[in-house]
Amino acid sequence: MSSIMSRRGFLGLALAGVTVAGLSACGGEGGGAAGVKKGGAELSKKLVLPTYTAAKIPTPDLPIDAGQDPAYLKYPNELVKSVAAAPGDGKKITSLTQTWDVAPPAPGQNTYLQELGKALGSEWSMNIVVGDGYPDKFNAIIASDDLPDLVWFPPNQGLQRVPELLEAKFHDLTSYLSGDAIKKYPNLANLGDVTWKSAVTDGKLYGVAVAYSRFGQVFLVNQDYWQPVGGTAFTSADDFLDKAKQLLDVKKNKYPLEPSYYNHVHMFSHWYGAPNTWRLAGGKLTHQFETPEYQAALELAVKCFKANLFWPDPALATIKDKVANGQIGAYVESFPGFLNDAKTQKYNLGAIVPFAATPSSKPVYNAGLGSVGFTSISKKVDPKRIETLLGVLNYLTAPFGTEEYQLVNFGVEGTHFTKKDGDLAFTDKGTAEVPTTQQPLSFVIGSPSALFLPGQPERTKLIHEFETKIAPMLQERVTTGHFSDAYTQKNGELSTMGKDMVDDIVTGRKSMSDWPAFVKKWLSKGGEAMRAEYEASIAKG
Repeated sequence: MSSIMSRRGFLGLALAGVTVAGLSACGGEGGGAAGVKKGGAELSKKLVLPTYTAAKIPTPDLPIDAGQDPAYLKYPNELVKSVAAAPGDGKKITSLTQTWDVAPPAPGQNTYLQELGKALGSEWSMNIVVGDGYPDKFNAIIASDDLPDLVWFPPNQGLQRVPELLEAKFHDLTSYLSGDAIKKYPNLANLGDVTWKSAVTDGKLYGVAVAYSRFGQVFLVNQDYWQPVGGTAFTSADDFLDKAKQLLDVKKNKYPLEPSYYNHVHMFSHWYGAPNTWRLAGGKLTHQFETPEYQAALELAVKCFKANLFWPDPALATIKDKVANGQIGAYVESFPGFLNDAKTQKYNLGAIVPFAATPSSKPVYNAGLGSVGFTSISKKVDPKRIETLLGVLNYLTAPFGTEEYQLVNFGVEGTHFTKKDGDLAFTDKGTAEVPTTQQPLSFVIGSPSALFLPGQPERTKLIHEFETKIAPMLQERVTTGHFSDAYTQKNGELSTMGKDMVDDIVTGRKSMSDWPAFVKKWLSKGGEAMRAEYEASIAKG
């Protein structure tokens, strides 16, 4: 799978094939010639998803006629209270999550986190992985059997043997969330089918889906960096390459691209019109790795590397400071990361709209999965406490226009923000505490996407304009809503294989002539099984 959402690992790109430890009691993967456990796909198709009940939100200030996220230039005068009382039980709630920003202030110095705990009725505690390394931390915690209450399962970081792990270590939440049972948690009921499908494993709901915009990865830039070549309205892939070469200045330590090779190949593939993971034609599926469009994107990345356009240190952990000071011109970010950077970064932020790489190319933009994984409740948690934790997650999922959303996203009025003339402005304390704490919180649980940037209506317009431009290019994943046992069991390994091979080719450790043999191997390791199962499911409607 080439998932589409993250900074390096999170952005969709399985950094490591993690073999989850501590599963000796779970048994093997079982059955089938490919070693794939069977039956989960059929069970998943039969599962009754949580009943969708739309929340009432304020009328957006900008059009949503092309499926854009609701956008607000002014903050609502009146807010709705979506949770009647604090849902917590007074006990600390622990969680494992990740951030692509700097670490937030420690809990003792973090008034935002303290106020959130008061509102929840329980202290909220996060074990946060900063930058890369979430799979390693996840694996170590599973091996130690010292699980926190809530554990985030990203969809795109190569976690393996997830079904066995869920069954062995986490509560089955199906009876609490399936069908009309979800109505006890109205904010969770507002998430919708597309989001909830990401939380289905072997016909059960083992976690609460983490909402995510339908828009996927974004190619972000410091517009000032590109101003000497006329900006980022490129006419072809060659035009992009030529202008990037003009801006390279090794002596001044200025490089056009961050060193996330796999992410860049994904963004380049938009320009050539590659499929969103799979292409469906005549009932038959073709994986993106098999297409000339994806291979052309890979070849473009090779050219970029040979031209020295990538920042030279591939282990670079944080890049925003280098983007801000003009050392790096472009980077790949998740869509929520785009929103976060729009709120917090001071450089002249912009986004590259996909364009035709060649005269015959039809540019596309890949839709996201509608979620960024799911968060499960450890079996270390007393079953009597499950409803309490679901109530807390329900609070944290409140949509824009509610009192709860305001607290989660902006903190406390007078302490973290001020409100005047239909706008919010972060105080210095709010700037220091809220965005850095809210980002790792948003990976544990998130509200449906909405565009509002305190004090920055022009940036809200910029993001809405970007969504408007890419809406006609948006291509959904054709396998969405279909289930594959091979995908469930093999995707972690296959994701890692794909990422590693792309990196090897881009950096010259292997050549493009090695690609056909790799694709054949990738298919034999589970890709063909996925294809067959998805095709059969699609044929059944």
